[in-house]
Amino acid sequence: MKRILSIFLCLTLILGFCPGQTAYAAAEWPSEISISADGGILMDINSGAVLFEKNSHEPYYPASITKILTALIVIENCGLDETVTFSNTAVNSLEPNSSILGARAGDTLSVRDCLYALLLQSANEVANALAEHCAGSIDAFAEKMNEKAAELGCTDSHFANPSGLNNPNHYVSAYDMALIAKAAFNNPTFVEVDSTTYYDVPAGKLKQYPDGWRYYAHHRMLRRNDSLYYDGAIGGKTGYTLLAGNTLVTCAERDGMKLIAVVLNGHQTHYSDTKALFDYGFKNFKSVPVADQDSTYSKVADDLTISGIFSGSATRLTVNKNSAVTLPADGSFSDVTSTLDYDLTDDAPDGAIARIDYRYGDKLVGQAYLEATVTQGYVPGAVNQSTDTAETETVAETVPSKAPDKETEPSSKKTGSNKTSWTSSPAFGIVKKVLIAAAVIGAIGGAVSGIMIYQENKAQNERFLRHQRREKRLKEWGYSSTEFDMIMEKHLRSKSGIKQPGFRERLRDRFRRR
Repeated sequence: MKRILSIFLCLTLILGFCPGQTAYAAAEWPSEISISADGGILMDINSGAVLFEKNSHEPYYPASITKILTALIVIENCGLDETVTFSNTAVNSLEPNSSILGARAGDTLSVRDCLYALLLQSANEVANALAEHCAGSIDAFAEKMNEKAAELGCTDSHFANPSGLNNPNHYVSAYDMALIAKAAFNNPTFVEVDSTTYYDVPAGKLKQYPDGWRYYAHHRMLRRNDSLYYDGAIGGKTGYTLLAGNTLVTCAERDGMKLIAVVLNGHQTHYSDTKALFDYGFKNFKSVPVADQDSTYSKVADDLTISGIFSGSATRLTVNKNSAVTLPADGSFSDVTSTLDYDLTDDAPDGAIARIDYRYGDKLVGQAYLEATVTQGYVPGAVNQSTDTAETETVAETVPSKAPDKETEPSSKKTGSNKTSWTSSPAFGIVKKVLIAAAVIGAIGGAVSGIMIYQENKAQNERFLRHQRREKRLKEWGYSSTEFDMIMEKHLRSKSGIKQPGFRERLRDRFRRR
């Protein structure tokens, strides 16, 4: 193992001393854009980079763009051919003059038919019926909406119904709505439905329209015969209430770059604002695949020869191929800086060792995962197995085993009481009420404390499991966490020309950390 590490460190130092190129000033981040709406954002769906934002973390009423999240949850939890039955609650608990399909209690449609009515016609009774079908009730579905939003990283939003009708507890920020739209437009079924410009209700399905009828998408930028049609538009969702104003979510793609525009609380300028955002994005930015540009990490392990094993058969570090960064049109990947984050989430790829965050100046322009792969013929630990095992056990970080917390129940239980004459006195009644009040307060305090302890333990256990997964991945290809961190640190320092700290600096830093 030490022989392997020595070769690895030699490679990193050699790579670090390669002559650099002449430094030029990085292209400035474009800023010539403004919108009239109160809130808005432009995000690259592939990299997650925010190209423009205005009050992006302020909460606003979303109106019917809420139905994007509703559709995503239904698609992920229901079969398209399942039958949805419209209840009295679904068709009658609507605001006056709200958008509807025309379904009546007892009508049935497939989930597929309902999704088209939800996203194209913006039918509110359909949103209610889908919520009841998916979760059993509208309130239960709202819980699913908040769980999904949290899973996607939303922190400024809360949902109370599947349609977006006015509710003080129903709001969203532009950034959170972009995260939701990003997930939706990465779902092929959602894109298939939402990109359609019209749909026919089958004959015999609705009592009010026995012969069926055709309805059209409300989003005008999708319709080729509309003056507001935008070349490259894929899909989106409109919204409007008196409190929300005009809201609009749109996805468009040109030259391999796919953007999401969100406009909140617009004032009849939602289409012009969206067009301005897209024109700004497609003119001033470009999407760059990371795997084609970032050789910082892959070069470390390329063609590593291990004593006793033939050349070209070793562990390799690669950046996952589907990752991209978004740069100014005149920008260069050489102006991008990267940092490693080892705290991986559950959605990280199986072979991931760390996440790479890419920045252009102070802006996060993309993320990728650093993955470890073992090429054919390489068997970790096959050479000097006993020696390497002993050395690895000495160097590797150890994670202490953690026994699950156990809640102890009170040992004392009330088994009975002897009645005495004073129990009928007024004093006993007062004491009884005081004890009951104290018990209630204690129960509430205990519940709150229990919830806090549970959340803290849950977060701690998640960190522990992520650390275990990382240790396992590193062990599979022959390294301890300490060795890997040392290799990465030395390599990144040599690549960036940073002077490595001497003994005094390391000693001073160690005492500072203490």
